Amino acid sequence: MIKQYIHKGNYDATELDGEWIILNTDDYTVTKINEVGGVCWSLLNESQTADTLTQSLMDMYEIGENEEQVKKDVEEFLHNLVECGLIQNVNR
Repeated sequence: MIKQYIHKGNYDATELDGEWIILNTDDYTVTKINEVGGVCWSLLNESQTADTLTQSLMDMYEIGENEEQVKKDVEEFLHNLVECGLIQNVNR
């Protein structure tokens, strides 16, 4: 089964000088992510898979090669967001 992810809650996110700051008011945590992470965060308003996020980034940043590396980075990013409690797997 392909895992799909979406925001776990309604968190405040702000872009500041190319970086994103996500405030989790449930757990009182602040998470800082870079610009590319912010793009992924924005897309995660709707359910996404690692493949759909990878394709969106490749299209947006006109990446013509290294799809496997981009997907690996996206999967690691998703894993980190799950660990931070910011997104959830919607296939449960």
